[in-house]
Amino acid sequence: MHPTFRQTASYQDLSRFRVPAGFRGRGPVTVQLWWLIQATLFRLSPQICYGWRRFLLRLFGAHVGRGVLIRPSAEITYPWKVWIGDHSWIGDGAKLYSLADIRIGLNSVVSQHAYLCTGSHDASSVTFDLRALPITIGTECWIASDVFVALGVNIGDGTVVGARSTVFQDLPKGMICYGNPAKPVRRRKIANSS
Repeated sequence: MHPTFRQTASYQDLSRFRVPAGFRGRGPVTVQLWWLIQATLFRLSPQICYGWRRFLLRLFGAHVGRGVLIRPSAEITYPWKVWIGDHSWIGDGAKLYSLADIRIGLNSVVSQHAYLCTGSHDASSVTFDLRALPITIGTECWIASDVFVALGVNIGDGTVVGARSTVFQDLPKGMICYGNPAKPVRRRKIANSS
């Protein structure tokens, strides 16, 4: 046998991996039913059917506020762990990997192909244990295209995260941030409401 195919278990032994009891927050039938609904009735709905997608998410336990716009190609792992405030937008191909809670404030935008990732694995554990921590996106935020937000991150109200940035730690409110890892670069100007 080729040396790279031998079982050594020096770093990780995936045969010993187990999903913790209750980790998904719902039973396997509900989880599979949601994934089926998402792949069909949600994903295949016309773009203008925002109300229909809000209805489907609410049916599966998501808190979805008034006027929320979610594109049909957005993916939400477990809707019962998601809270989206009024008038927020979730763009094409955005992924809400909600192994833990994801909270998105009012009037916030999660742009196309952004990835909010609440779960990972423990690289120091031979059983490759799952880890999950919530993500909070404040009100009036803009998470731009292709941004990756890691588990446990809080992004302050009014903050913008620039395209293709990676966010591994909390970001303060009212800032424009970008980079790998994202860092505050300058204060965001408050728009004139007149």
